[in-house]
Amino acid sequence: MSGRRLIVNADDLGLSGGVNRGIARAHEHGIVTSASLMVRRPAAEGAAAYARAHPSLGIGLHVDLGEWRYTGGTWIAAYEVVPAGDADAVAAEVAAQLERFTGLIGRTPTHLDSHQHLHRDEPVRSVVLQHGRRLGVPVRGDRPGIRYAGGFHGQSGRGEPWPEGITPEHLCGLLRALPPGTTELGCHPGLDDDSGSSYCAERTVETATLCDVRVLETVHAERIELLSFSGSGRA
Repeated sequence: MSGRRLIVNADDLGLSGGVNRGIARAHEHGIVTSASLMVRRPAAEGAAAYARAHPSLGIGLHVDLGEWRYTGGTWIAAYEVVPAGDADAVAAEVAAQLERFTGLIGRTPTHLDSHQHLHRDEPVRSVVLQHGRRLGVPVRGDRPGIRYAGGFHGQSGRGEPWPEGITPEHLCGLLRALPPGTTELGCHPGLDDDSGSSYCAERTVETATLCDVRVLETVHAERIELLSFSGSGRA
């Protein structure tokens, strides 16, 4: 099967120094081609410095409006930047994060997405899509011709451990099953992440898998072209 193009996008760049290190490792020694920056988080400036020094890594905006954790049978807010249902507050916050992004990186983002996929629902969806159209960049899940694949993840939708989802064998299977066209594969690498995220331990495993020689060999054997949202490729 030919004509398969893959964007391997690492979410949460800027969340912590450990996440930054994992993404850098997975870009330089693995298959990560792109990342999404959280501009409000403590390690955002360090992440931006790395991105400016490594233009081969495409950088988009990871809109950060809050985080929820599934606890005791319900979703509990770990933090909330603005109410996701308040269209005016969302619009102001997204505009502020885009301005912060440009100040940090020195250019506009290559793509837009959001923490915990909040842009899939209104009113966040309309706000983010409007900016995507204005900037002429893809929005995750809403650009025809770019399929999003979220199957490389170490937890279930409710935060339950799923270690089988981040093994080299599983990732190689996802790569072999890629359909023709362009696919974005989401991932969350990190090294010794101390952010307090509920996904800390899995990040280290993801980093090792993304750099595993079997994964790299599968990419080459399957003739998959690795590229970023800007269209630039890599060997």
